[in-house]
Amino acid sequence: MKVIILCGGLGTRLGDETQIRPKPMVEIGGIPIICHIMTMYEKHGFNDFILPLGYKGDFIRNYFLNHYNSKCDLFLNLSSGIIEKKVQEVVDWKVSLVDTGANTMTGGRLLRLKHYLKDGGTFMLTYGDGVSDLDITKLLAFHKAHGRLATVTAVKPPVRFGELIISNDIVECFEEKPQAKEGWINGGFFVFEPEVLELLTGDTTMLEREPLEELSKRGELMAFCHDGFWQCMDTPRDKDYLQNLWSEGKAPWIKNQN
Repeated sequence: MKVIILCGGLGTRLGDETQIRPKPMVEIGGIPIICHIMTMYEKHGFNDFILPLGYKGDFIRNYFLNHYNSKCDLFLNLSSGIIEKKVQEVVDWKVSLVDTGANTMTGGRLLRLKHYLKDGGTFMLTYGDGVSDLDITKLLAFHKAHGRLATVTAVKPPVRFGELIISNDIVECFEEKPQAKEGWINGGFFVFEPEVLELLTGDTTMLEREPLEELSKRGELMAFCHDGFWQCMDTPRDKDYLQNLWSEGKAPWIKNQN
């Protein structure tokens, strides 16, 4: 099954980081966040990826073109030109890198991949900036069981600041960065049937607007509610939070995938 990871956005809220590289290539623990996401899927047996490129797409293209050599020890005979390689680390990924335009919206990028989805099967899609301890196998089973055209993973994001419960000016509860107690949001990690492509009209189509709204009206959009860990990387503060989790050996998107 193919997994699409959207990689074309500008990522302006990350500031200087995305002046140098596209957001999916910003590193957590010395590893681009897109590779963390791909590893999440690989742990559940999904390794056929399509990356629709846009802003600084050559950065992503060059990373994967050089990925094999960067993980090898190289032994060069300068007189003969013979190069021997000793592989230190191998990932079993198939990666399609597709230019989908610098200014194309999310739905437009998906539409441009229509030719690559010609087998007509179920496919998955997510954003190139979010990690989770989501059980992708259960997500797919949920999608197959309900028989509708689309599934979105609903999450409760962490509150950005500590929560205070106050009564008569007395702090009855202080909880540092709790998870939101009410309200689900789009956490990405979609599963789609190919008929969804029929709702996309061009480069300016935003997947999160008319297509998903129309699917909802038709009763064809189901929510897989995930109340575990989820975090996107929108701001430098988000990046620092993820980096601290990694540095402390407490990264849930790794720990809970074994």
